[in-house]
Amino acid sequence: MTSQNPAPALRLAFIGYGEVGQLFGRQFARQPGITVTAYDLKLHDPAKAEALERIAQTDGVHLEASAAEAARAADIVFSAVTASSTRDVVEEALGYLAANQVLFDLNSASPRTKAGCGEALTARGLAYVEGAVMAPVAEPGIRVSILAGGAQATGVAEVLNPRGMMIRVVSDTIGRASATKLCRSIMIKGIEALIMDSARASAAWGVSDDVFASLGATFPGQDWAHLARLMDGRVARHGIRRAAEMREAAQMLAELGLSPSLSEAIADAHERRVLQPPAD
Repeated sequence: MTSQNPAPALRLAFIGYGEVGQLFGRQFARQPGITVTAYDLKLHDPAKAEALERIAQTDGVHLEASAAEAARAADIVFSAVTASSTRDVVEEALGYLAANQVLFDLNSASPRTKAGCGEALTARGLAYVEGAVMAPVAEPGIRVSILAGGAQATGVAEVLNPRGMMIRVVSDTIGRASATKLCRSIMIKGIEALIMDSARASAAWGVSDDVFASLGATFPGQDWAHLARLMDGRVARHGIRRAAEMREAAQMLAELGLSPSLSEAIADAHERRVLQPPAD
Protein backbone atom coordinates (compact mmCIF):
# COMPACT_ATOMS: atom_id res chain seq x y z
CA MET A 1 0.00 0.00 0.00
CA THR A 2 1.48 3.33 -1.05
CA SER A 3 0.92 6.54 0.88
CA GLN A 4 -0.31 9.62 -0.90
CA ASN A 5 1.90 12.67 -0.82
CA PRO A 6 0.21 15.79 0.56
CA ALA A 7 -0.46 18.62 -1.88
CA PRO A 8 2.39 21.13 -1.96
CA ALA A 9 1.95 24.35 -0.01
CA LEU A 10 0.07 27.02 -1.91
CA ARG A 11 0.09 30.77 -1.29
CA LEU A 12 -2.82 32.80 -2.63
CA ALA A 13 -3.49 36.54 -2.57
CA PHE A 14 -6.68 38.47 -3.26
CA ILE A 15 -6.62 42.03 -4.51
CA GLY A 16 -10.14 43.01 -3.64
CA TYR A 17 -11.73 41.62 -0.49
CA GLY A 18 -15.41 41.93 -1.34
CA GLU A 19 -17.92 39.15 -1.94
CA VAL A 20 -15.64 37.01 -4.12
CA GLY A 21 -12.46 37.69 -2.16
CA GLN A 22 -14.08 36.91 1.17
CA LEU A 23 -15.90 33.78 0.03
CA PHE A 24 -13.02 32.30 -1.93
CA GLY A 25 -10.49 33.39 0.69
CA ARG A 26 -12.41 31.68 3.48
CA GLN A 27 -12.83 28.43 1.58
CA PHE A 28 -9.18 28.30 0.57
CA ALA A 29 -7.87 29.29 4.01
CA ARG A 30 -9.71 26.36 5.58
CA GLN A 31 -7.78 23.89 3.46
CA PRO A 32 -4.51 22.48 4.81
CA GLY A 33 -1.38 23.84 3.21
CA ILE A 34 -2.96 27.01 1.79
CA THR A 35 -2.05 30.48 3.03
CA VAL A 36 -4.29 33.38 2.02
CA THR A 37 -3.51 37.09 2.08
CA ALA A 38 -5.73 39.95 0.91
CA TYR A 39 -5.85 43.67 0.31
CA ASP A 40 -8.75 46.03 -0.30
CA LEU A 41 -8.98 49.80 -0.71
CA LYS A 42 -11.61 49.82 2.03
CA LEU A 43 -8.86 49.08 4.54
CA HIS A 44 -7.92 52.76 4.27
CA ASP A 45 -11.40 53.79 5.40
CA PRO A 46 -11.66 53.50 9.22
CA ALA A 47 -15.44 53.15 8.95
CA LYS A 48 -15.10 50.02 6.82
CA ALA A 49 -11.74 48.58 7.81
CA GLU A 50 -12.83 47.21 11.19
CA ALA A 51 -15.55 45.01 9.67
CA LEU A 52 -13.14 43.61 7.07
CA GLU A 53 -10.56 42.89 9.74
CA ARG A 54 -13.11 40.96 11.81
CA ILE A 55 -14.14 38.88 8.80
CA ALA A 56 -10.53 38.14 7.86
CA GLN A 57 -9.57 37.16 11.40
CA THR A 58 -12.53 34.77 11.63
CA ASP A 59 -11.75 33.24 8.25
CA GLY A 60 -7.99 32.86 8.69
CA VAL A 61 -7.10 35.40 5.99
CA HIS A 62 -4.16 37.74 6.52
CA LEU A 63 -4.95 41.34 5.52
CA GLU A 64 -2.10 43.53 4.30
CA ALA A 65 -1.73 47.29 4.00
CA SER A 66 -1.11 47.29 0.24
CA ALA A 67 -1.57 45.15 -2.85
CA ALA A 68 2.19 44.71 -3.12
CA GLU A 69 2.43 43.37 0.43
CA ALA A 70 -0.51 41.01 -0.07
CA ALA A 71 1.01 39.62 -3.28
CA ARG A 72 4.64 39.48 -2.12
CA ALA A 73 4.86 35.74 -1.37
CA ALA A 74 1.86 34.54 -3.38
CA ASP A 75 1.97 31.91 -6.12
CA ILE A 76 -1.32 33.11 -7.63
CA VAL A 77 -2.70 36.62 -7.21
CA PHE A 78 -6.45 36.94 -7.75
CA SER A 79 -7.80 40.24 -9.00
CA ALA A 80 -11.36 40.45 -7.66
CA VAL A 81 -12.45 44.09 -7.89
CA THR A 82 -15.17 45.92 -9.80
CA ALA A 83 -14.88 45.84 -13.58
CA SER A 84 -14.01 49.53 -13.71
CA SER A 85 -10.92 48.93 -11.54
CA THR A 86 -9.52 46.07 -13.62
CA ARG A 87 -6.85 48.18 -15.33
CA ASP A 88 -5.89 49.89 -12.06
CA VAL A 89 -4.98 46.54 -10.49
CA VAL A 90 -2.84 45.56 -13.48
CA GLU A 91 -1.07 48.92 -13.67
CA GLU A 92 -0.12 48.61 -10.01
CA ALA A 93 0.83 44.95 -10.43
CA LEU A 94 3.40 45.97 -13.05
CA GLY A 95 5.39 47.38 -10.17
CA TYR A 96 5.31 44.39 -7.84
CA LEU A 97 4.44 41.16 -9.67
CA ALA A 98 7.34 38.72 -10.03
CA ALA A 99 8.10 36.42 -12.95
CA ASN A 100 7.19 33.31 -10.91
CA GLN A 101 3.72 34.63 -10.05
CA VAL A 102 0.44 34.64 -11.99
CA LEU A 103 -2.22 37.34 -11.93
CA PHE A 104 -5.61 35.60 -12.25
CA ASP A 105 -8.10 38.27 -13.27
CA LEU A 106 -11.67 37.35 -12.28
CA ASN A 107 -13.20 40.75 -13.05
CA SER A 108 -16.10 41.15 -15.46
CA ALA A 109 -14.26 43.44 -17.86
CA SER A 110 -14.57 43.65 -21.64
CA PRO A 111 -12.50 41.37 -23.87
CA ARG A 112 -10.46 44.33 -25.10
CA THR A 113 -9.78 45.46 -21.52
CA LYS A 114 -8.62 41.96 -20.59
CA ALA A 115 -6.48 41.70 -23.73
CA GLY A 116 -4.85 45.04 -22.94
CA CYS A 117 -4.14 43.91 -19.39
CA GLY A 118 -2.57 40.70 -20.66
CA GLU A 119 -0.41 42.55 -23.17
CA ALA A 120 0.83 44.99 -20.53
CA LEU A 121 1.98 42.20 -18.21
CA THR A 122 3.35 39.78 -20.78
CA ALA A 123 5.42 42.59 -22.31
CA ARG A 124 7.26 42.65 -18.98
CA GLY A 125 7.62 38.88 -18.85
CA LEU A 126 4.79 38.55 -16.30
CA ALA A 127 1.99 35.99 -16.34
CA TYR A 128 -1.68 36.92 -16.79
CA VAL A 129 -4.72 34.66 -16.93
CA GLU A 130 -8.24 35.90 -17.55
CA GLY A 131 -11.12 34.34 -15.67
CA ALA A 132 -14.83 34.69 -16.35
CA VAL A 133 -17.12 33.77 -13.46
CA MET A 134 -20.21 32.31 -15.10
CA ALA A 135 -22.75 32.32 -12.24
CA PRO A 136 -23.44 33.95 -8.87
CA VAL A 137 -20.82 32.80 -6.37
CA ALA A 138 -22.86 32.81 -3.15
CA GLU A 139 -23.95 29.16 -3.22
CA PRO A 140 -21.18 27.30 -5.12
CA GLY A 141 -18.29 29.38 -3.74
CA ILE A 142 -14.99 28.26 -5.26
CA ARG A 143 -16.87 25.56 -7.18
CA VAL A 144 -18.58 28.17 -9.35
CA SER A 145 -18.01 27.66 -13.07
CA ILE A 146 -15.08 29.77 -14.31
CA LEU A 147 -13.85 30.00 -17.88
CA ALA A 148 -10.16 30.79 -18.26
CA GLY A 149 -7.89 31.98 -21.03
CA GLY A 150 -4.24 32.73 -21.56
CA ALA A 151 -0.95 30.93 -22.03
CA GLN A 152 -0.74 30.01 -18.33
CA ALA A 153 -4.44 29.17 -17.90
CA THR A 154 -3.91 25.41 -17.97
CA GLY A 155 -1.24 25.64 -15.29
CA VAL A 156 -3.53 27.70 -13.04
CA ALA A 157 -6.37 25.20 -13.52
CA GLU A 158 -4.05 22.30 -12.69
CA VAL A 159 -3.12 23.98 -9.41
CA LEU A 160 -6.56 25.24 -8.33
CA ASN A 161 -9.00 22.60 -9.55
CA PRO A 162 -7.63 19.92 -7.17
CA ARG A 163 -8.28 22.49 -4.40
CA GLY A 164 -11.96 22.69 -5.30
CA MET A 165 -12.25 25.14 -8.18
CA MET A 166 -14.09 24.44 -11.43
CA ILE A 167 -11.92 26.18 -14.04
CA ARG A 168 -12.35 25.28 -17.69
CA VAL A 169 -9.69 26.55 -20.07
CA VAL A 170 -11.28 27.81 -23.28
CA SER A 171 -8.46 29.51 -25.15
CA ASP A 172 -4.81 30.52 -25.11
CA THR A 173 -6.00 33.90 -26.40
CA ILE A 174 -7.13 36.50 -23.89
CA GLY A 175 -10.67 37.75 -24.54
CA ARG A 176 -12.76 34.72 -25.42
CA ALA A 177 -13.64 33.84 -21.83
CA SER A 178 -14.66 37.42 -21.06
CA ALA A 179 -16.70 37.66 -24.27
CA THR A 180 -18.62 34.56 -23.23
CA LYS A 181 -19.28 36.03 -19.80
CA LEU A 182 -20.46 39.43 -21.05
CA CYS A 183 -22.67 38.04 -23.80
CA ARG A 184 -24.38 35.93 -21.14
CA SER A 185 -24.62 38.94 -18.83
CA ILE A 186 -26.50 40.97 -21.43
CA MET A 187 -29.23 38.34 -21.22
CA ILE A 188 -29.20 37.66 -17.47
CA LYS A 189 -28.89 41.23 -16.26
CA GLY A 190 -31.27 42.43 -18.93
CA ILE A 191 -33.89 39.97 -17.68
CA GLU A 192 -33.29 41.19 -14.13
CA ALA A 193 -33.87 44.80 -15.18
CA LEU A 194 -37.05 43.88 -17.07
CA ILE A 195 -38.43 41.84 -14.20
CA MET A 196 -37.85 44.66 -11.71
CA ASP A 197 -39.82 47.16 -13.80
CA SER A 198 -42.56 44.66 -14.63
CA ALA A 199 -42.97 43.62 -10.98
CA ARG A 200 -43.14 47.21 -9.70
CA ALA A 201 -45.62 48.31 -12.34
CA SER A 202 -47.73 45.18 -11.73
CA ALA A 203 -47.77 45.84 -7.99
CA ALA A 204 -48.71 49.48 -8.51
CA TRP A 205 -51.74 48.45 -10.58
CA GLY A 206 -52.62 45.47 -8.38
CA VAL A 207 -52.28 43.02 -11.26
CA SER A 208 -49.25 41.01 -10.11
CA ASP A 209 -51.07 37.68 -9.85
CA ASP A 210 -52.45 37.94 -13.37
CA VAL A 211 -49.13 39.09 -14.85
CA PHE A 212 -47.12 36.30 -13.20
CA ALA A 213 -49.77 33.72 -14.13
CA SER A 214 -49.59 34.86 -17.75
CA LEU A 215 -45.82 34.66 -17.76
CA GLY A 216 -46.02 31.19 -16.22
CA ALA A 217 -48.32 30.06 -19.01
CA THR A 218 -45.97 31.44 -21.65
CA PHE A 219 -42.82 30.08 -19.98
CA PRO A 220 -43.93 26.92 -18.11
CA GLY A 221 -41.98 25.69 -15.12
CA GLN A 222 -40.84 29.08 -13.84
CA ASP A 223 -42.14 30.66 -10.63
CA TRP A 224 -42.13 34.26 -11.81
CA ALA A 225 -43.18 35.77 -8.49
CA HIS A 226 -40.27 34.03 -6.76
CA LEU A 227 -37.92 34.97 -9.57
CA ALA A 228 -38.92 38.63 -9.29
CA ARG A 229 -38.14 38.66 -5.57
CA LEU A 230 -34.88 36.77 -6.06
CA MET A 231 -33.56 38.99 -8.83
CA ASP A 232 -34.60 42.21 -7.12
CA GLY A 233 -32.69 41.12 -4.02
CA ARG A 234 -29.59 40.31 -6.05
CA VAL A 235 -29.61 43.69 -7.77
CA ALA A 236 -30.25 45.51 -4.48
CA ARG A 237 -27.10 43.91 -3.04
CA HIS A 238 -24.81 43.96 -6.05
CA GLY A 239 -26.26 46.56 -8.40
CA ILE A 240 -23.23 48.83 -8.46
CA ARG A 241 -20.86 46.02 -9.40
CA ARG A 242 -23.33 44.68 -11.94
CA ALA A 243 -23.76 48.14 -13.47
CA ALA A 244 -20.00 48.37 -13.96
CA GLU A 245 -20.08 44.96 -15.65
CA MET A 246 -22.84 46.05 -18.02
CA ARG A 247 -20.88 49.16 -18.96
CA GLU A 248 -18.09 46.80 -19.98
CA ALA A 249 -20.64 44.87 -22.06
CA ALA A 250 -21.70 48.16 -23.68
CA GLN A 251 -18.05 48.86 -24.48
CA MET A 252 -17.72 45.42 -26.06
CA LEU A 253 -20.76 46.02 -28.26
CA ALA A 254 -19.54 49.46 -29.33
CA GLU A 255 -16.16 47.98 -30.30
CA LEU A 256 -18.04 45.50 -32.51
CA GLY A 257 -19.93 48.31 -34.21
CA LEU A 258 -23.17 47.38 -32.42
CA SER A 259 -25.39 49.72 -30.45
CA PRO A 260 -24.48 49.80 -26.75
CA SER A 261 -27.67 51.62 -25.76
CA LEU A 262 -29.54 48.62 -24.37
CA SER A 263 -26.61 47.49 -22.21
CA GLU A 264 -26.15 51.06 -20.99
CA ALA A 265 -29.83 51.20 -20.03
CA ILE A 266 -29.47 47.90 -18.15
CA ALA A 267 -26.48 49.34 -16.29
CA ASP A 268 -28.52 52.41 -15.37
CA ALA A 269 -31.37 50.22 -14.08
CA HIS A 270 -29.08 48.18 -11.82
CA GLU A 271 -27.37 51.27 -10.48
CA ARG A 272 -30.69 53.03 -9.92
CA ARG A 273 -31.98 50.10 -7.82
CA VAL A 274 -29.16 50.71 -5.34
CA LEU A 275 -28.99 54.51 -5.37
CA GLN A 276 -32.74 55.13 -5.59
CA PRO A 277 -34.44 52.15 -3.93
CA PRO A 278 -38.22 51.95 -4.23
CA ALA A 279 -40.28 53.05 -1.25
CA ASP A 280 -41.75 50.17 0.74
